[in-house]
Amino acid sequence: MASLVRMARNLFSSSFYSHLLKDRAVAQPATKAIQNAVSQPLSVVRNNITQQIKSKLRSEKQLFFTSSASLFKGYNFRNRRLPVTKAREAYATQNTAVELALNSVVKVFTVSCSPNYLLPWQNKSQRETMGSGFVILGRKILTNAHVVADHTFVLVRKHGCPTKYRAEVKAVGHECDLAILTIESEEFWDGMNPLELGDVPFLQDAVAVVGYPQGGDNISVTKGVVSRVEPTQYVHGASQLMAIQIDAAINPGNSGGPAIMSNKVAGVAFQNLSGAENIGYIIPVPVIKHFISGVEENGKYIGFCSLGLSCQTTENVHLRNHFSMRPDKTGVIVSKINPLSDAYKILKKDDIILSFDGVLLANDGTVPFRNRERITFDHLVSMKKPNEKAIVRVLRDGQEHEFSIILQPIQPLVPVHQFDKLPSYYIFAGLVFVPLTQPYLHEYGEDWYNTSPRRLCERALRELPKKANQQLVILSQVLMDDINAGYERLAELQVLKVNGTEIDNLKHLRQLVQSCNAEFLRIDLDDERVIVLNYEMAKCATSSILKRHRIPSSVSIDLDTE
Repeated sequence: MASLVRMARNLFSSSFYSHLLKDRAVAQPATKAIQNAVSQPLSVVRNNITQQIKSKLRSEKQLFFTSSASLFKGYNFRNRRLPVTKAREAYATQNTAVELALNSVVKVFTVSCSPNYLLPWQNKSQRETMGSGFVILGRKILTNAHVVADHTFVLVRKHGCPTKYRAEVKAVGHECDLAILTIESEEFWDGMNPLELGDVPFLQDAVAVVGYPQGGDNISVTKGVVSRVEPTQYVHGASQLMAIQIDAAINPGNSGGPAIMSNKVAGVAFQNLSGAENIGYIIPVPVIKHFISGVEENGKYIGFCSLGLSCQTTENVHLRNHFSMRPDKTGVIVSKINPLSDAYKILKKDDIILSFDGVLLANDGTVPFRNRERITFDHLVSMKKPNEKAIVRVLRDGQEHEFSIILQPIQPLVPVHQFDKLPSYYIFAGLVFVPLTQPYLHEYGEDWYNTSPRRLCERALRELPKKANQQLVILSQVLMDDINAGYERLAELQVLKVNGTEIDNLKHLRQLVQSCNAEFLRIDLDDERVIVLNYEMAKCATSSILKRHRIPSSVSIDLDTE
């Protein structure tokens, strides 16, 4: 008998039958069928047990069919009722997503050409990429910024249509990884329907990601549920903004496609978690609306606001006592303030931010968000519009103060990305000067943090600007010639002064070099290094060096037109 029971359990090892056999009312007829089937074939035993289970459940009206051939898995035996399950919601969401996607979601074909930052007068090889997008109000197509980054040519194809239509990139927000495309062809818009933006989904809400992932050419729908909502690192723009984590696979090609909940867009698919399975991220509607409204109000993308602060949590009790924080007060300590921010004129180091626009900050820097969720207060800052004021309450020397601070997008001293623009450079006597950017450091490979010059890397990640339009200018390389012999080992050092004058940026360096009226040109570098050239001889050598290395111009277009 024990062997027959084990045999029956092996036969019905699926999740459905395992749940049924745990219920006594269902297990008894199954056991009886086993006892009466000692000499019967295996297939007959299985059929008899199945019929006994079905008969028992029908008599108690506890059986629910999802189709004529399958049993519904969400039966609740304890409460003896049929709840509306996540499976049914996901199924309905997927069907709705398919219907909406057929006349809204498009495939985006991009031809791009990225610059070579080590040889800034050259471009890298042309490459072709594909992504997804969808139609929104105003005859626009919304997609990801990384789908069209460094584009030279963009085409769009509708579902079920063999024709590709030329598209123009109207606006790009690399921080939020969003872009807007426009198409002039009237033929393209025939039959196309815009999708409506919805709200931020709650945990365990079902969504369907629609797009054109790799592995095929037709439209694809992947279903999943929301597992987390919190600020996340946007890989493309290296910014920290709100994102929604879902358990649906988001593969290359899915980028830019909508995540649909019911009949509205819950977000835009844009990245996945490397090294993990079925962990994808979508850009939520608040970030999308902030991007679109900014483009509509200003005619171009202007960025997300920042307080310009670096803060430390106050979770340690001794730290709170040192700053005279009463037990009923919570907040974070101001560590650094960007000199270009409005907060630099108002706040001080060691100020403790207690609240932002009336919302209390916890000691870990989070604020309440929806139903018992928490989110970092940076989200409240990023959702403010440029030039909008925020009320910040701080604790300073044991006394509370309330300040009004104007918020603005703040650019770092060393740009994090340089998409859709050519790099700047200036060449004099074979000395190649460029502004320091993170894309320049990325040329050292995937492990650039460890392989790039350590001093430049640290400054790129931590140093703050002291004035507007400031750049860190470096001597990237030396194109060898008699005029610069002996200076080749001074590459990758920061340029500090030209003829005793501190430089502000690459444009300023060029002006100082061109306006030199002395016999010798002196360039002071980092690490107390110095370069001295005979100015007239250096000017003559520059043209021959350019010709030898087939460099079309000694200066980049952006500097030559200013």
